[in-house]
Amino acid sequence: MTVPAQTVPARLVLASHNAHKLGELRAILVPADGSGVSGLDPASVVSATDFGVTEPVEDGLTFAANALIKARALAKATGLPAVADDSGLAVDVLGGAPGIFSARWAGKHGDDAANLDLLLAQLSDIAPEHRGAQFVCAAALVTPDGVEHVEEGYLRGTLLTARRGTGGFGYDPILLPAGSERTTAELTPDEKNAISHRGRAFRALAPHIAAALTSA
Repeated sequence: MTVPAQTVPARLVLASHNAHKLGELRAILVPADGSGVSGLDPASVVSATDFGVTEPVEDGLTFAANALIKARALAKATGLPAVADDSGLAVDVLGGAPGIFSARWAGKHGDDAANLDLLLAQLSDIAPEHRGAQFVCAAALVTPDGVEHVEEGYLRGTLLTARRGTGGFGYDPILLPAGSERTTAELTPDEKNAISHRGRAFRALAPHIAAALTSA
């Protein structure tokens, strides 16, 4: 009796230890409506944490450079196609800052409350018409055989003077997307993913991920 060969689902590893971000990325790449990366099963989207891989030093000078640093390190460590992103907030009157330093703007990496407090204090005397800003995301794919691709996404908006909303993370409570009456922290996850910088970057990257998984 011949036993049919078993098809092993292609796996994709995400270079993040941030639970909020991992949830967003899985929802973007493998949404419940069946769209997203063709042939990718939610259970096959794993994270750097699953492999015990620590994050490399992000010493790039751009979002794209840092995303590639993380994806390259993870692809090398796991032997799997790896996806990473680097994202942040670029404020017009601050010349694009906090930018690549968004997650550690107040000094300690990942302290959202401190980062928000500092930014709000820095912008306290800035008039509403000059509080323009945008979320920026660079999403990178790196395969074990050296294929690399980067896509970028943006979400333009205005910064409020105080927090609004309890959803999301990072600077979500103070960015009012253009044309919206709600901050990104007041949107549902699906609403946010539909317009977010991260959603736009990863949807643009999806066809390249599908191609990499097909050839893996």
